[in-house]
Amino acid sequence: MSNRPRVPAPGRRTVLRGSLLASAAAAVPTSLAAAPAFALSGRPSATWGVQVGDVTASSALVWVRSDRPARMLVETSATESFRRARRWHGPLIGPRTDFTGTTPLYGLPAGEQVHYRVTLADPHDPRRTGKPVYGTFRTAPARRREGVRFLWSGDIAGQGWGINPDIGGYVVYEEMRRLDPDFFLCSGDNIYADGVLEPSVALPDGRTWRNITTQEKSKVAETLDEYRGNFRYNLLDDNLRAFNAQVPSVIQWDDHEVRNNWYPGQILDDVRYTEKNVDLLAARSMRAFREYFPASALHGSSANGSSREGRMHRVVRHGPLLDLFVLDMRSFRNANSPGRRPDDTTGILGAEQLSWLKRELAQSRAVWKVIAADMPLGLVVPDGATDYEAVAQGDPGAPLGRELQIAELLRYIKHRRITGTVWLTADVHYTSAQHYSPERAAFKDFAPFWEFVSGPLAAGGFPANALDGTFGPERVFVRAPDRANVSPMESPQFFGEVDIDGGSGELTVRLRAQGGTVLFTKVLQPGRTGQ
Repeated sequence: MSNRPRVPAPGRRTVLRGSLLASAAAAVPTSLAAAPAFALSGRPSATWGVQVGDVTASSALVWVRSDRPARMLVETSATESFRRARRWHGPLIGPRTDFTGTTPLYGLPAGEQVHYRVTLADPHDPRRTGKPVYGTFRTAPARRREGVRFLWSGDIAGQGWGINPDIGGYVVYEEMRRLDPDFFLCSGDNIYADGVLEPSVALPDGRTWRNITTQEKSKVAETLDEYRGNFRYNLLDDNLRAFNAQVPSVIQWDDHEVRNNWYPGQILDDVRYTEKNVDLLAARSMRAFREYFPASALHGSSANGSSREGRMHRVVRHGPLLDLFVLDMRSFRNANSPGRRPDDTTGILGAEQLSWLKRELAQSRAVWKVIAADMPLGLVVPDGATDYEAVAQGDPGAPLGRELQIAELLRYIKHRRITGTVWLTADVHYTSAQHYSPERAAFKDFAPFWEFVSGPLAAGGFPANALDGTFGPERVFVRAPDRANVSPMESPQFFGEVDIDGGSGELTVRLRAQGGTVLFTKVLQPGRTGQ
């Protein structure tokens, strides 16, 4: 474990104080998941909880959702008593953003626990305020010896498995909350906008899975309101809201935020959709995504007030030990295909994002450069009978198609002598560890590296994918079901843990299964390649 002094995590009762909905029942009234009604009496309410993102050594971004127009107010303190609290005046939030809003915090102490509470006030009478919603987080360390520890996973409410009140909802989030990480990286598929939830599903062993259902989850999402409803759905879960109130998030997207295996310019032939233009669907999803997650990069500005292009790919700097490179392998890719072209300048990242990634990696002074990829590199992910969804396309020979872009990146990392690169991903609904080496590869001009896979968090489990030998992957560990779409009642959910020790600089990866089991551990040494 890292030697950073851990501030005792607040209890579940504390982080939930004033922030939770009623316990999940077998069904949720449609009005709870629908847009708020202006006829509601009383004071503004923040029953969807709070979230924090963009955490640095001195700043953070706080998120909330109201049930009606309201002014957002945030108070911060070093203690739960809120003595000497600082007040931050946030925006007026209303229907334009689906009643969501964010407030940036500045001038925070580095490496410290920050307690905060969000109060919503009537915009016409500031004395009329709702019940405060409480949360806490740790700022990034300014000194190396404090260490860093975070979790990652992905894939939530997929394949027909939603919030099941019979098993306590998304209980894996409570398990992760108790580990008290510095932050959580969601590697994509935060929602399944194309995944309908039925009230009940018969399991192979005779049991019945029950879902909490809402109107927006009764069909595939097409309209802006339907995408918003998909993001709201997960916030119906007590465990997830408690987790959000304690653990900051770093969020990226993949395909199911829009539709399975989508790519720019695609025209759908899916009969479930009346809107066939994927670009239009993606724009609606991205707007809802921006509304429901605290990430200033998505809005075109940073937490320190500087202006930058609104985009998904970004670098999250977490002290001297860690730079996290959050990729977008969805928005700039070319069309899914057999992947056999001998030339491909677009690839899965697009030319501009590839140039950005090279530049940022070369400039990084962090000991570890963790590349958060929403898709794996050497795992073969088919899209239909002939096309491929990820990088690999099943041909173990020289790089072709999207592999050319990854080969260019790996060559660049080697020749620029960039050390400390580790790849993390989700997407395939099992957990595994792959070591890539030129000794086993058809393409040899790169330095060895590790790729770790985890997930799902609350979705169906699937058998392990085949490996493509182009970059020489060896599957050192894998834990996966033996059949497709195994429910969370039949197979544990998976998440990963990264622990960087502030003294030695060692990076330890643990692949975890729900229930507290550590399935696999790998310790990597700083400043080395090919471990």
